[in-house]
Amino acid sequence: MIEGSCLCGSVTWQLDGQPDGATACNCTACRRYGTLWAYGYVDEDIRTQGETRAYVRHNAVLEFHFCPKCGCMAFWRGLGADETGKTRIAVNLRLSEPGVVAQIPIDHFDGLDTFTDMPRDGKCVADYWS
Repeated sequence: MIEGSCLCGSVTWQLDGQPDGATACNCTACRRYGTLWAYGYVDEDIRTQGETRAYVRHNAVLEFHFCPKCGCMAFWRGLGADETGKTRIAVNLRLSEPGVVAQIPIDHFDGLDTFTDMPRDGKCVADYWS
């Protein structure tokens, strides 16, 4: 299990298992938030606790949740269930302890122009903290 917490500790999350990658997206939101995402499903393999505020962009399919006290971006959650009845969620791995997530490889996603996965470049989460 990987755990994360905002700066003040009011918002926390737990992710069961170890993700096979952390997504660095270059879309206008993720680029500004500086997030590294790990994915799952609400209350299935990811659980969140604490009061959050959400930001939803025009025509969006997800909402970004942040701590109203310290402002940390904690997770995004889909606005509706998928065809299986599950709701997607992604947690911000930057809210985890560095040693726990340091070796997770980075997956790049071009959310700005092509909306496609990009090839891995050999970097891992620790490379984003140095």
